[in-house]
Amino acid sequence: MLLGTVLVLLVLGGAGPASAHAALRSTDPGDGIVLQRAPRHVTLAFTESVGLRDDSFRVLDPGGHRVRTGEAGRVDGRSDTVRVALPGELGEGTYTVAWRVVSADSHPVSGAFTFSVGTPSATAASDTGPAEDPLTAALHTIARYLSYLAAALLIGTAAFVLLCRPPDPAPLRRPLTAGWWTLLAATVALLVLRAPYESGAGPSAALDATALGDTMTGRPGMLLLARLALLAPVALLLLRAVGTARTARTGRGTALTAAAGTLLAVALALTWAAAEHAAAGIQVPLAMTSSVLHLLATAVWLGGLVALLTTLRSAPDAATVARFSRTALTSVTVLVVTGAYQSWRGLGSWPALTGTTYGRLLLAKVVLVAVLLAAAAVSRRWTTALVTTKVGTATGTAAARERERGHVRARVPEPAGGPPPRAPEPEPVAVPVSVSVSEQTVPSEPPEPSEPSEPSRSEDAPHHRALRRSVLVEAGVAAVVLVVTTVLTSTPPGRTADEAARAVPAGGVLPASVTTIPFDLGTSGRGTVQITLDPGRTGDNAVQAVVFGPDGSLAAVPELRLSFTLPDHQVGPLEAELVDRGGYWSANSLTLPLPGTWTMRATVRVSEIDQVTETRRIRIER
Repeated sequence: MLLGTVLVLLVLGGAGPASAHAALRSTDPGDGIVLQRAPRHVTLAFTESVGLRDDSFRVLDPGGHRVRTGEAGRVDGRSDTVRVALPGELGEGTYTVAWRVVSADSHPVSGAFTFSVGTPSATAASDTGPAEDPLTAALHTIARYLSYLAAALLIGTAAFVLLCRPPDPAPLRRPLTAGWWTLLAATVALLVLRAPYESGAGPSAALDATALGDTMTGRPGMLLLARLALLAPVALLLLRAVGTARTARTGRGTALTAAAGTLLAVALALTWAAAEHAAAGIQVPLAMTSSVLHLLATAVWLGGLVALLTTLRSAPDAATVARFSRTALTSVTVLVVTGAYQSWRGLGSWPALTGTTYGRLLLAKVVLVAVLLAAAAVSRRWTTALVTTKVGTATGTAAARERERGHVRARVPEPAGGPPPRAPEPEPVAVPVSVSVSEQTVPSEPPEPSEPSEPSRSEDAPHHRALRRSVLVEAGVAAVVLVVTTVLTSTPPGRTADEAARAVPAGGVLPASVTTIPFDLGTSGRGTVQITLDPGRTGDNAVQAVVFGPDGSLAAVPELRLSFTLPDHQVGPLEAELVDRGGYWSANSLTLPLPGTWTMRATVRVSEIDQVTETRRIRIER
């Protein structure tokens, strides 16, 4: 029933927008466009706010040499639109713009595009700089996974001590200590690797003191520093929590420890939520709250499993297991509700669930969580059996003691000739439990109520073993879930690219529509014609077309015709009056009056007597 909620919300949320990872919305000049004169600047618009680095933009000339540009800045103060000034004179040829920025969810994104001035070059620069160093990316991913794992172990074990109240919390010091030190080491590693991760450089770049200083002043670096600062009071609180659990079960001290622990756990969770998908996109306050609750519920459940395993091995206690069972059920409910909301926010449609990497990873996580819930159901069944056995054993032991007391009284020896005359009963006087037979009693030493008898232990042993096995399966699947979650948080949500294709960019920067149409040259092979509509919307559009031969070089053709038809409204054909500009064809104005799916028909005359016609369907937005 809880897993079904995820699917229902995915369907109901089919119209929601994408929510994280910056995607390039448009560029000015447009990708692949051919300009008659050099532009004065390059402008990029993104789907969300982005952070700039010193080398966010690299402009390469036709020979692959870097062009000296101005400092990158914002357009009209907008955080999602950036601009870099170009030098006054650019020669003819094709220029490559390589860019790398940091999205609002702290993940770096990069790409490249080209534009041409005058006649396009036969080839464009291919070396656009580092996109991502595999070793740096792998180390950063491992550190992120370890930080998630350590947080779950630390928060979950501490919650287990305070909420489940095991009889002896001393064995839990080891997982608490391991979680604290692992989180400390992973956070330091993330802080050091942040600069090379953003720039795409190798791990050796982490030794650059200037880059490390820049990291500490950025939002991701400040969140990591805040996490490090929180670990000091966390260590003090853990010592107090274990001591409080050992000496007292209730009272003001326990309540204060629990309240302080809750505040520190929320603060730690915020350092993740503010640096991940929840920090960007729609409904940020609600998304941040959901992300914090999701992380805490995960930690209480999965970290509590480790604590439960440790407790079952050292000092099994049915009451502790029962308390954890109730706590885990609450955590699972919170997980499903918050997970359903985050799935809707990141996907919003069924096609994205199977057609994107994010959706497929989410499906894998749902399947793994289903397996985890099945294992949890088995654990809950064994918990119920264990508690029932304990209650039955306690009831049987009490009854046995009562029968034993009655049996002792019945075996008191009497003198020969019958009992003496009945005397008045004296006032009750406390006597020792063990006296001689002549004093009308027999030795009797019943076991302490807190010590289970040997039969009780033998009856509990199968239940304890079965419970340990099922909890061990839960913990193993939970580790895999954390791996998938780590990859999922670094994967762009499913409909980010769709939003980038549909949206009109801020600041008046309109995207160009670029279509490549291959055509047959007979025995010579196949050529292509690249057609650019700028801005690719209803109204007036500029048209540029470049013809390439089979080897990818520019090709001269006697004639190129282009027409547009909108069959749904019986509009067209509208002819684009292309003019040969010497290396490319263009039309200054083509009016497309209505939005919809247009049919573009390109006719290429390859010789005096031969021509080829191809069609493509393109989407024109309002």
